Amino acid sequence: MTGNNGMAKGGSGDILAGIMASFLAQGMSYDEAAVNAVYYHGLAGDKCAEHFSPRTMLPRDILGELVNIF
Repeated sequence: MTGNNGMAKGGSGDILAGIMASFLAQGMSYDEAAVNAVYYHGLAGDKCAEHFSPRTMLPRDILGELVNIF
């Protein structure tokens, strides 16, 4: 339900993996961590797309939005 084509860039998956690893380290189950990581990764991408065009979005911009979300 979240995410957009501007996230299809090298490094975006690394951010997703980092979010999931963080959730696992906090004690979430694998299923719970995966679902939440995908949701928040996509939500950050959607918020990022409000400020940048999909062509100009970079993974570091997604990281900036994660700070605002959390």
